[in-house]
Amino acid sequence: MENEKFIINGYTICCYRINTLIIGSGAASLNAAVSLHSMGQKDILIATSQWGGGTSNNAGSDKQTYYKLSLSGSERDSVTEMAEDLFNGKCMHGDIALCEAQGSVLAFMNLVHLGVRFPHDKYGSWAGYKTDHDQRGRATSAGPYTSRRMFEALAGEVERLDIPVLDNHHCISLLTDKSGTKVIGALALNVNETDHKRAFVLFNSTNVILGTGGPAGIYETSVYPLSQNGSTGMALIAGATGQNLTESQFGIASIRFRWNLSGSYQQAIPRYISTDKNGNDEREFLNDSFPDFKSMLKAIFLKGYQWPFDPGKVSKQGSSLIDLLVHNEINENGRNVYIDYTRNPSWNHGEIFSLEDLDPVVIEYLKNSQALKGTPIERLEALNAPAIALYRENGIDLSTEPVQIAVCVQHNNGGLKANIWWESDLKHLFPVGEVNGSHGVYRPGGSALNSGQVGSFRAAQFISKKYKTLPVENSAFFSETEMILKKILALSKEWMRPGKPDNNNKYLTEIRKRMSESGGIIRDINNVKNACREASLLLKKSKEEIRASSVSELSDAFLLLDHCITHFVYLEAIRFYLKEGGRSRGSYIVINKPGIEGTSISENEINPELCLFDRDVEKKIIEVGLSNDIVRIKMEEVREIPKQDLWFERIWKEYLEEIYLDC
Repeated sequence: MENEKFIINGYTICCYRINTLIIGSGAASLNAAVSLHSMGQKDILIATSQWGGGTSNNAGSDKQTYYKLSLSGSERDSVTEMAEDLFNGKCMHGDIALCEAQGSVLAFMNLVHLGVRFPHDKYGSWAGYKTDHDQRGRATSAGPYTSRRMFEALAGEVERLDIPVLDNHHCISLLTDKSGTKVIGALALNVNETDHKRAFVLFNSTNVILGTGGPAGIYETSVYPLSQNGSTGMALIAGATGQNLTESQFGIASIRFRWNLSGSYQQAIPRYISTDKNGNDEREFLNDSFPDFKSMLKAIFLKGYQWPFDPGKVSKQGSSLIDLLVHNEINENGRNVYIDYTRNPSWNHGEIFSLEDLDPVVIEYLKNSQALKGTPIERLEALNAPAIALYRENGIDLSTEPVQIAVCVQHNNGGLKANIWWESDLKHLFPVGEVNGSHGVYRPGGSALNSGQVGSFRAAQFISKKYKTLPVENSAFFSETEMILKKILALSKEWMRPGKPDNNNKYLTEIRKRMSESGGIIRDINNVKNACREASLLLKKSKEEIRASSVSELSDAFLLLDHCITHFVYLEAIRFYLKEGGRSRGSYIVINKPGIEGTSISENEINPELCLFDRDVEKKIIEVGLSNDIVRIKMEEVREIPKQDLWFERIWKEYLEEIYLDC
């Protein structure tokens, strides 16, 4: 790794010259760094806006799931079957599904080798369970903080290998060559620097691995950690293509302490209550929408392993009816909603909660888990005591107080387009982790963690074999990037000019409100059209009206611009899907009220027409590009799972000659 200082238009800029820049410090980014190092490519550098600030180190659930090929027991499994299950989630390319399935064992065992404590019995059998959109029992867990344990293990390896890290470096722009076809570096702000004319840092690199997570910062109602923001807009404006941007995942979560309330949090069968804004007029609002007590209690229980909102599970008193009722109670009735573990649910008609009267499916599960207890908190204690301790550590005692909830955005199944080596169509850019849009419409719970590990390993593998040279000399690098560098520096100078109105917080609030209203679990074409117009106008004026008075504020200003770009492109993708006749699917309901705007949904609209994947817009992958603030959209055929010929001698020859690296 080389670095030197240069002066451009009065700015003193430090420039690092390296083979591979890794942006972000989540589990996928760190695995990419460790994998590259193990493969012999040690000319690498990690730049991150906040070490450990991403979703990996700060998110989880009751027992956060890692999805992999089954490795024990008598139930049969195979790479092909796992690939088919991933592929059958729709709008996922078959070759990507095959890579994620095939790479799952290697990725999982690497984490085990690094010390992540996934449970096994005395024979070494890795126990599994079923997760959402999974019938195989491939899921495993290292507890509520599985991804944190992954981060800690990988971070320890980064430290042991002495891989250089630049903390508090916010990457604000990807830099391309003059043709705009490949990434050749990046520009960052060193937030620790006080003088903005000395805060910019350049990276002249052959490759960029982008591991900055999903677009967490663009939603108002969110369970993403507050430290997670995302930088998808930076890649889109550089020329990378997005795909499946319509597909976000939503579910019930606590909002004071941001945490997914899945699994045992629901299987304990707590009360759902609402109050007015002052905490008065308490009522158990679910009672109004279920025909009897037993069906309501079963729906609450099933919400545990059917956690993500799914329009296909709304009708016939399905578990996702609960999400819809929570959403309406908050957004239409203006009330606060809570989950309460101190008392059992009750019924309007005087029926008393009784364990013996529960649905047989519920009784069997609680009995096998030794959790047939008298109250929700006792059942939760028996099912998963750490789930209670987790909230206590964050200032909430579930044994004495209810927890406020909402239906929150949790994951983006879409993101940036990439091939089987996780390389973007913008060459030498490798999006890994959630920023990579490989997941399709329906994904098994925990498959995103597997995808991040498999993808980052494959990116490292490709780079170490095909893209291992040093970048061009700095003089040639400056020649290629001079125009965009001067443009960014001029923009920052304009933003730092005193006397401008401070609109930053207003714009950020506007973006988040717009996305939660128009890109949430209820989507209406008229509402989305208006949102697109407003997002386009905001993008145009934000560049002129953003301001900053310090390096830290300048970093926030570039982040705000990224959010402006990201939410504009995401809304345009949603608009296209609805305009072309796309129906309810994934984690959202599509309603159509000609001439009526808003997100209101009434009782007679809770069973909308579900997506049958028989229309072009439903069965093809929506790809989105951005050029000069103009969105270009096309639909791409889904690639089938490849038919493999695994004759050993031929594979051996191709491996030795590295023919397998050809895309």
